[in-house]
Amino acid sequence: MGSRTPVFDDVTAAARRIAGIVRPLTVIEADAELAPGGGVSLALEFLQHSGSFKARGAANLVAALLEADRMPHAGIVSATEGNAAIGFAWAANRFGVPATAFVSRSASAATVRRLRELGAQVRMTGATRADARDAARRFQDESGAIEAYVYDEALTSAGAGTILLELAAARANLDTVVCAVGAGGMFSGIAAVAEKLSIRVVGAEPKGSQALHAALAADTVRTVEIDSVASDSLGAPRISPSALAWAKSIDTRSVVVSDEAIIDARRQLWRHHRLAVEHGSATALAALLTGAYRPRPGERVGIVLCGANTDPADLAR
Repeated sequence: MGSRTPVFDDVTAAARRIAGIVRPLTVIEADAELAPGGGVSLALEFLQHSGSFKARGAANLVAALLEADRMPHAGIVSATEGNAAIGFAWAANRFGVPATAFVSRSASAATVRRLRELGAQVRMTGATRADARDAARRFQDESGAIEAYVYDEALTSAGAGTILLELAAARANLDTVVCAVGAGGMFSGIAAVAEKLSIRVVGAEPKGSQALHAALAADTVRTVEIDSVASDSLGAPRISPSALAWAKSIDTRSVVVSDEAIIDARRQLWRHHRLAVEHGSATALAALLTGAYRPRPGERVGIVLCGANTDPADLAR
């Protein structure tokens, strides 16, 4: 099915499907050290099953396929690595659906171990992610499995959009939500909700991985070079067409921050709140700490901390 722009009704349908399946969003107020003026809430989505927001979209996809009686006997196949692969493996395990994950030989040992713990059949194929994708397509053709990552982007984006439904319910007068942007799946789902609820969206990206920022400047999707400490979760070379369409149609503010600012934001979250998040999550906070986005006096801001699949060993430095 591929690219389809998610709308608000997709998100409310996702909320119904995944209720009781995913963990409800925890929201706390940022301490004065991070937000001297107050009014900043932290959405702790990194506490989600699988360690990131990806579990929401994956659960919505699997639930929708089962609901429509369209899940094949071979289940789902993925050829992505990191949080997305883990999210799909978790959702398949939760619903009792077979999952096969193709990864390259360069995949991290931690990712491979986690995929296997979640019951996925892991097939290590080729030296690059492109090799793994080719192998996954052959498996899909032979088995009839559904390629989870590209089957219906609206379903996965809508699942992620439920974050803002829950954040807005917890903070009824929310003015602005800040989220990190990679390929744009979470951004699209959040934007669909933000338009309905009249909430401003700030999309934060590393300078070395700014697919949305570059697309807005060029007024078209374009390929960007990736070189960032947050590339493990925000390293998409291209933004999705849906994300660009949403960014152009709502009150979106696109900002970029340096790797140094991302590293500092991650350490400050640990120092002041004892929250251990990945660099991608810290990118959203860095937008405020650096002044890349400056809230107006009295503006109520929510920051989505979207993942924690990270090695915390360096946080004590």
